[in-house]
Amino acid sequence: MSCMKIFTIRLFRFHTKMMLTKQLKVIHRVSARAFSAKEMPQFTKDRYPVKRGNYNAINDHDISHFESILEKHRVLTGSDTDMYNIDWIKSVRGASNVVLKPKTTEEVSEIVKYCHAQKLAVVPQGGNTGLVGGSVPVFDEVVISMGLMNKIEHIDEYSGIVRCQSGVVLEKLEAAVNEKGLIVPLDLGSKGTCHIGGNVSTNAGGLRLIRYGNLHGSVLGVEAVLANGKILNLMSNFKKDNTGYHLKHLFIGSEGSLGVVTKLALHCPTAPNAVNLAFVGLENFQQVLNAFLLAKKELGEILSSVEMIDEPSLMASTTMCNLQSPIQKYPFYMIFETSGSNDEHDKEKLNNFLKNAMEQSIIVDGVATNEPSKMRTIWESRERIAESLLKMGYCFKYDISLPLSNFYDIVGAVRERVGSHAKLVTGYGHVGDSNMHLNIVCEKFSQEIYKLVEPFVFEYTSKLNGSISAEHGIGFHKPKYLHYSKSPESIQLMKEIKNLMDPENILNPYKVLPTS
Repeated sequence: MSCMKIFTIRLFRFHTKMMLTKQLKVIHRVSARAFSAKEMPQFTKDRYPVKRGNYNAINDHDISHFESILEKHRVLTGSDTDMYNIDWIKSVRGASNVVLKPKTTEEVSEIVKYCHAQKLAVVPQGGNTGLVGGSVPVFDEVVISMGLMNKIEHIDEYSGIVRCQSGVVLEKLEAAVNEKGLIVPLDLGSKGTCHIGGNVSTNAGGLRLIRYGNLHGSVLGVEAVLANGKILNLMSNFKKDNTGYHLKHLFIGSEGSLGVVTKLALHCPTAPNAVNLAFVGLENFQQVLNAFLLAKKELGEILSSVEMIDEPSLMASTTMCNLQSPIQKYPFYMIFETSGSNDEHDKEKLNNFLKNAMEQSIIVDGVATNEPSKMRTIWESRERIAESLLKMGYCFKYDISLPLSNFYDIVGAVRERVGSHAKLVTGYGHVGDSNMHLNIVCEKFSQEIYKLVEPFVFEYTSKLNGSISAEHGIGFHKPKYLHYSKSPESIQLMKEIKNLMDPENILNPYKVLPTS
């Protein structure tokens, strides 16, 4: 067994060489920016078989009306709309001629009310960090950009309840609640750009779902603008509020197809006083499962995140983003995070877990730390994987839930299926909640590869009773595959709800539900 030592700087090592000490680089943030002509993907309507709905087209009169609701500089037209028409992974591209930037719920209401009367299709857009094409136009829909609705209205440090507009950037919200001794129960690699309203609208999961649960439990209330422009106030200041149907849940995860979320009330737990992180190497996936099981038993109440990374994913992150791996090369890596109130207690539990895992030959190498800069450096190697894969070429991305016993099998199955058509096939994700991120990197998008991987990935997932969307939503890419995870009766009921709430189908059309 390798020797163990706890250094005076409170850094656990299985070997005597020191952990990397270079200062943290800026963690990846998905940024809104202009795209060059070379970077422009095909129009969605040309890449995929989709037919424009029976909507009116924007005209000068419409533009003038929008300018009467908003200040003129908050109505964007022409080339100013380009970056709002493309998702950040460049998988879809719309052709909207107008982007509207409201600051208040009332302005959103006036916009949507007008679009409903004129039968103009609408796309709500937050930070545009989604991976399924749900936040960009398919054709020429009106984009409602929520970026200026960025006020944090109130933070109650006693109850932990935060009330804010939906355009607040997740990282800004985190910083604000941290000052009150609280933590946002959601952490994403795109936190520097994504909006909390977009997180709610897609029911985003993130790195710490194993500890804090999903947003259906954390969101106490929402305010939303319905398709006819009416404002629905479902805000609440209480965790207990059993008064009729819990309508807020209709807007959590429905991706702006039932209403535009404009405000929300979020319960934020007390921030931990002690956070520790371990990054370990493993020889095979069975040992990943063994390590997870042991962590649940020995870390219990302080376990806040469990991530799995395969070797090709870490290779991409370190190579393409000029990072350094904390340890040498292994087939699999895991990150274990603990969060608690007593640093000595938590550190001892983590060290004992790592010692026992070593003695049982579950893990073979690793580092552990509670120094903030080193923890951020470790997280950077995980959070920049998505960015690094995009630098290598076009990336087909799949966000699926699979039984842990079969969690990594799909990576091998896809590698075998696509063969030399792909430059790289990788798998990483939130093993703590069975969420696999499957990636197929190729030189460029092609129909040949597209048909090799779809519907194969979803059929494979369905046979294992998994979910075709774990946390990214359905968006534009997955409606026709919804039947792999939902029964015909469920899909029909969803359609009836949509027809009841948005009979003209103006809210985020071509998304979430299949058209046939």
